[in-house]
Amino acid sequence: MLWVLLLGAGFLVTGPRILQLPRYIKEPLLVAFSTASSEAAFPRTLDALDRFGVPRRIGSFVLPLGYSFNLDGSMMYMTFATIFIAQAYGIDLTLGQEILMLLTLMLTSKGMAAVPRASLVVISATLAMFGIPEAGLLLILGVDHFLDMGRTATNVVGNTVASVVIAKWEGG
Repeated sequence: MLWVLLLGAGFLVTGPRILQLPRYIKEPLLVAFSTASSEAAFPRTLDALDRFGVPRRIGSFVLPLGYSFNLDGSMMYMTFATIFIAQAYGIDLTLGQEILMLLTLMLTSKGMAAVPRASLVVISATLAMFGIPEAGLLLILGVDHFLDMGRTATNVVGNTVASVVIAKWEGG
């Protein structure tokens, strides 16, 4: 669903050509998915963007920046995981607390390490901030590797769409 939203946002800026992007980035997506590391897919993603028509200077600037500051999949996952843990413990969060949690996780996901399961550290800190038992992290620990694969692939999609949009804005 998030991939559709990302491509839809890119469609608004770049037009229908962006709908061909998934065909170009399928190999980097598989690398990112299987390794749960967007850094491992970086060279292939850069090559895919070259083939798509994004100038190398834009791709080589936007991708590393995106790997540090544009972690769409990680931010969404951390929010859902934290709310899931709160619900599992029967802790009711107000709408204001949920919005504050979302904003907190948006900020803390910036600059997060691009290594597998780095989001668990951020989730742990967020749980403590909202008075949710940190032991709840164990509820998601067993499946986190598989979820990490999906959120890493989502981060790659978000960063490639961002690169295409920036290339379009720069006249590419």
